[in-house]
Amino acid sequence: MTELLRVEGLTKAYPGVVANSDVSFAISEGEVHALLGENGAGKSTLVKMIYGLVRPDSGSMTLRGQPYQPAKPAEARRAGVAMVFQHFSLFEALNVAENVALGMENPPPMRELASRIRAVSEEYGLPLDPARMVGDLSAGERQRVEIIRCLLQDPKLLIMDEPTSVLTPQEVDILFKTLRQLSGEGTAILYISHKLEEIRALCDEATILRRGKVVATCIPREQTAREMAELMVGTVLTPPARSGRAKGAVALEVQGLSVASPIPFGTALKEVSFAVRKGEVLGIAGVAGNGQDELLLALSGELKSAPGAVRIDGAEMGDKGPNDRRRAGLVAAPEERLGHAAAPDMSLVENALLSGVVRRGLAHRGFIDWAAAEAFAREIVQTFDVRTPGVHVAARALSGGNLQKFVVGRELSQSPSVIVINQPTWGVDAAAAAAIRQAILDRAAAGAAVVVISQDLDELLEIADDFAALNGGRLSPTRPVEGLTVDEIGLMMGGTHGMEVAHHGH
Repeated sequence: MTELLRVEGLTKAYPGVVANSDVSFAISEGEVHALLGENGAGKSTLVKMIYGLVRPDSGSMTLRGQPYQPAKPAEARRAGVAMVFQHFSLFEALNVAENVALGMENPPPMRELASRIRAVSEEYGLPLDPARMVGDLSAGERQRVEIIRCLLQDPKLLIMDEPTSVLTPQEVDILFKTLRQLSGEGTAILYISHKLEEIRALCDEATILRRGKVVATCIPREQTAREMAELMVGTVLTPPARSGRAKGAVALEVQGLSVASPIPFGTALKEVSFAVRKGEVLGIAGVAGNGQDELLLALSGELKSAPGAVRIDGAEMGDKGPNDRRRAGLVAAPEERLGHAAAPDMSLVENALLSGVVRRGLAHRGFIDWAAAEAFAREIVQTFDVRTPGVHVAARALSGGNLQKFVVGRELSQSPSVIVINQPTWGVDAAAAAAIRQAILDRAAAGAAVVVISQDLDELLEIADDFAALNGGRLSPTRPVEGLTVDEIGLMMGGTHGMEVAHHGH
């Protein structure tokens, strides 16, 4: 196998943190190479250097034996390096072909581009209609747009950052087929993911980063997922304990909840009904864009509904706002950390105050008790192992994983009777994810009713007692997790869409 890219001694430091320290590895043509590590281990910074978004402080790269130092992504793309990001950069009000054209240096005429999109998407088993509006596409289809955009440049190296975090199991199968086809044709793939079983199935080799340094390399299919997780974390992991919870009375009851979406291109909720008892964890799955965000808003009180549509401990709360629901015992942590769960430019103390003021009594007669707010922030940081220089730094200064621990910790520390969390461990490393899941289970054991909305099926199967899926704003009937198979779940999540995917696959 011919070597394609070699990275030698790459180092990049930011104030107060070394993101990468003397990182070296190589990728051959046609190799699928995994980059593994917890959040904050330095994976993102490393791929940004390869893609020309960040300049290394020291170290060098060679591409096909020639010195390679892209000053910007356009140079990386010209050299044959393409990247599909974790967060899509698509315009919802434009169609597929228009979005693809925007990502190209000198796009061909639209009709020609549309036929190339059709041809390439068919060839790689990712069928796409160039004329469809991106706002109407599922998360999996949006990702196809990004991938096709890359493939039209005929890349030699394709970098994929957490590509399956928004896909159904059926869509993951389709993606893997495509990636294997590309690798068979000689394209190298650098694959970042937290999902270890995936890496075992797909990748030829793995480089494992911990705190900015390469700590190990391995051949994934020769390791167990647990062994790889332990290399990433540097400690032995124990799965969360979930036994012996007593189920109490119904704490959260949702009855015929229908509400329009406040989000552009969002999904209205249609006749959603379920009940969660004290001590119980209900897992709600679904591919992004099927009403998860709306459901969180409707439960948190940011989106109001008919009075009886939402009951907390029997009291009608549908038409009440977030503070009334907090007083009644409900806490919520939305998916979007910066901007929704936390105010980016406010300090951790201020962010602790924002949602804790009601239940933690952080204000008296209209005056804020700053000492109490600071103590609350310190308690969250300590209990949830949030890595931060202090509680007075702005929320945006924390890594995604640490901010997530802070946001979830802040809600769980308010002795809630009902907890609603959307994507509790999205983009969070294995150790932090295990800690967050354990904290959620601990609250359930203490008698809270918990709703976890997540696209990570392994996570739901690990912590939930009952399972339901959201599809197009409708909720499937709730089923016990015991005995559910991944196929059944995929069909529940996909509704008819799942049948369609299965049909394409044969």
